Amino acid sequence: MDRFLIINNESKDKDNILTRQISRHIDESGKKATIVSIRSLENNKELLSGSDAECAIVLGGDGTIIRCATLLMDLKIPILGINLGTVGFLAEIEKNHTIDALNRLFADDYVIEDRMMLKGTVQTDSHFKSRNDDGFYKDYALNDIVITRKGLSRIISLQIYVNEELIDDYRGDGVIISTPTGSTAYNLSAGGPIITSKADVMVITPICPHSLSPRSVVVSGDDTIKVVIRESKKTQPDEAIATFDGQNVIDLSTNDEVIIKKAEYNTRLLRLNHTSLFAVLRSKLNK
Repeated sequence: MDRFLIINNESKDKDNILTRQISRHIDESGKKATIVSIRSLENNKELLSGSDAECAIVLGGDGTIIRCATLLMDLKIPILGINLGTVGFLAEIEKNHTIDALNRLFADDYVIEDRMMLKGTVQTDSHFKSRNDDGFYKDYALNDIVITRKGLSRIISLQIYVNEELIDDYRGDGVIISTPTGSTAYNLSAGGPIITSKADVMVITPICPHSLSPRSVVVSGDDTIKVVIRESKKTQPDEAIATFDGQNVIDLSTNDEVIIKKAEYNTRLLRLNHTSLFAVLRSKLNK
């Protein structure tokens, strides 16, 4: 590799010390480096217009990589994460191994993993008319799409369909629709299963269900999931929200629908280590 895009999270790399170190090593090796901050990129994606980068080096934690996933998905630029966060499931390179990692990129010593993403479409009669006349809102997620109660509202009622067949009625705090990548995130905390990254599936996990029976359901990546907001009590209009990777938040009300499918894009992750998912879990979570 010869051309690199460095995306830094200024709240993680104080004074851009590591960013400058990486850029200097790339330049001194006769390669090309372009630096952009995650904040400026989110405000103006046109900064990537005409980019010929072969790799995006993302400085931050898993959250920064997740934010970059949707920004880079249509450019198909693979991402290498430098972990400046805490756990670091996606950002596999620790700060003190950065130079070694760059040298391996220069030597083309890496593999690329394609990770499934989700596309969620919100259909509503009451919102987004000013944004989209047909009442639809669309967004993408690498980890998960979560439909949950808003603020201090009471239990919400959700109907879950797979390919238009009713799977269950959930009453509780909400539901998580997760990719294999996201199975080790909120889904895991909610008691959902861990899924290996190469599996072509989606996971439906209820959040604090008001029942003894609901469990996670794993469906094919070719399936279509529909979540319908139902009225819980006649005296209480349902208030819920849909979040995409915990970032973009959409208000929902009774009879609104969220349609979730496998996205037409993948997130491409560069891997230098051959550590298995289960070894990473043992290392990161058994602390």
